[in-house]
Amino acid sequence: MKTFFSVVATLVVVAAAALLGHTVWDHYMAQPWTRDGRVRADIINVAPDVSGVVVAVPVHDNQLVKKGDVLMRIDPDHYQAAVAQAKALVASRKATWQMREVNAKRRADMDSLVVSRESREDAGNTANAAQADYQQAQAELAAAELNLSRTQVLATTDGYVTNLNVHPGDYAKVGEAKMAVVDRHSFWVYGYFEESKLPRVHVGDPARLEMMSGDVLRGHVESISRGIYDRDNPESRELVADVNPTFNWVRLAQRVPVRIHLDAVPQGTVLAAGTTCTVVIEPDHA
Repeated sequence: MKTFFSVVATLVVVAAAALLGHTVWDHYMAQPWTRDGRVRADIINVAPDVSGVVVAVPVHDNQLVKKGDVLMRIDPDHYQAAVAQAKALVASRKATWQMREVNAKRRADMDSLVVSRESREDAGNTANAAQADYQQAQAELAAAELNLSRTQVLATTDGYVTNLNVHPGDYAKVGEAKMAVVDRHSFWVYGYFEESKLPRVHVGDPARLEMMSGDVLRGHVESISRGIYDRDNPESRELVADVNPTFNWVRLAQRVPVRIHLDAVPQGTVLAAGTTCTVVIEPDHA
């Protein structure tokens, strides 16, 4: 009898160990979770639309700014002069057009015995050309006023100024990024899942995000990437496949990005693009 109970106890222990081993194996090898999660956000590279010397930077590093806030000011003197010059040109072209138009109307009212038909047509064409010149001057004035307004570089979204490295006295060039702003409304998480776990990941599945700071966030699967770079099959200079002559028999599962939308961020939680977290998909609760 004692031997029987020993055998039964041994079998129970073996069964429990097997069940525990299977559970652990299933959790680590098949369940959709990964430690390789990265917080991401849209980062706006702020570049001026006009060139000039930076005269003021009314923000500081890591400051929260609102859409429309002034991020930096460029010396407006040249652009104010350009506006004044464009206004003078508009006035000149307008006076010329009005004079040509009056002359054209005067000739049109004269008798054909006094003014020839050709002269009347020439006067009308000259007035039309003067009107076109006036309209061109108005367009140049509008462009000059637009350039003047662009000397104030404004925030295009709510966000955080990061890694500020522009100072009064720096020279700003058109299209050259001088500042970065992290869009505060754009945070999401990329979870890099092994391809063997993708069959258990579906769009809409709820996700638990365990931050390294200890905070736990909730989200759901927004989308699954449909392509990653094939490092073993680049193109040659002749645009044909450059096949690697060696192959590792131990194949590692590729990691595929899965985009996680954040449903809510607890108050007091500080999110920073580039931080890491553990992503756990919970399909059973979908």
